[in-house]
Amino acid sequence: MKLYYMTGACPLATQIVLEWIGKPYDLQLVERTALKDPEFLALNPVGSVPVFTDGDLTLTQNVAIMEYLNEKYPEAQLHGKTPEQRAEVRRWLSFVNSDLHRTFSLIFGAQGYSDDPNIQQVLVDKSTERVKFLFGVANQDLANKPYLAGENRSIADPYLYTIQRWAKAKQVDLSDMQNLTAFYTRMDADAGVQAALKKQGLA
Repeated sequence: MKLYYMTGACPLATQIVLEWIGKPYDLQLVERTALKDPEFLALNPVGSVPVFTDGDLTLTQNVAIMEYLNEKYPEAQLHGKTPEQRAEVRRWLSFVNSDLHRTFSLIFGAQGYSDDPNIQQVLVDKSTERVKFLFGVANQDLANKPYLAGENRSIADPYLYTIQRWAKAKQVDLSDMQNLTAFYTRMDADAGVQAALKKQGLA
């Protein structure tokens, strides 16, 4: 198995899942300038990470990769034991991917939507406001449980943790969200998380 990544970007979530599974894998760093190279576009025509390969299989998109890993290694128990638990995992995975990640991308990439600095700033400000609201939803839901889907960690948790790291990097203030802070601390202390961070030079 091989994971193509950019340092600190969303493939970190998949890498944490790989660490939790405990099977051998390789990492391939992709520089931003290489995203549009023909060799990389042959793997992912969209020109983005993650890209994941396993034998003849090539997958893109965090959600698809993590779902695949769960299906292949169910013994890792990262997806719930009942239909209700698995639905809860998928709910949060969809929330983080479709709502939180998508909105945060406007904070990183406002310049891709306008050349006007004033419009860019409006996009950043509005997106930051929305991101804080979305984090607040997760914070409220974490009030009585350690992980998004309940008592046990799942493939949804590394994705939320990764975007929390972005919030820290972009100085999005989440300090009043105590449940979210506790979740971050819990994840940050996890051995698999720390292993993934070290392999990316982030710890």
